[in-house]
Amino acid sequence: MSLRVRSLCLPVLLAAPLAAALPAWWTAFPRVPALVSRFRQESDSAVFGKMTRQGNLLLARGGKLKVAYDSGLVVTSDGRHLVQYDPDTRTAQRVELARAVRDFPLLGILLDPARIGLLYRAESAGGETVKLVPRTPDIPALQATGRKGLLHVLEWTDPTGARQRLELLDAKTPAAPGPAAFKAQVPPGTRWATPNG
Repeated sequence: MSLRVRSLCLPVLLAAPLAAALPAWWTAFPRVPALVSRFRQESDSAVFGKMTRQGNLLLARGGKLKVAYDSGLVVTSDGRHLVQYDPDTRTAQRVELARAVRDFPLLGILLDPARIGLLYRAESAGGETVKLVPRTPDIPALQATGRKGLLHVLEWTDPTGARQRLELLDAKTPAAPGPAAFKAQVPPGTRWATPNG
């Protein structure tokens, strides 16, 4: 092999590990103790067209979650149970968190980022974007993009073919929220439904 050919191979070999490196925000993501943000959720399907919802999101380690949509719908997890309350219909639903995560793997990524490696293989997609390749065929591929050191956008196509996008508009790490932040507020007189309605 000539000296010239060797000198061309060396930059290619050196560049390969750099191209595969995952962004710093991604490697730090599983260790973020809490996250708070306004969010915009978009769904674009052939059946229902494009729908957009907004609200506030609070996450903390231990499977704790509070999603409050501007429409009034609230989803809360205390780490053991997931409760959804709809003030329009005055109905609520409670399911075990383990079951909810089993039925909706994407929920598990937000509630327990440490599980990501069990469900997905992460690949750099360039810049601040990470492509998540499913390890099993029953969950969708994801694309995650960071901004300012935190998760900014999650994008995927659901089993119905609808394109989904969750954008965290102003994500930041707050002081550790107390248990009261994740206590479901369900008023008296609410009708409780089973997980299947």
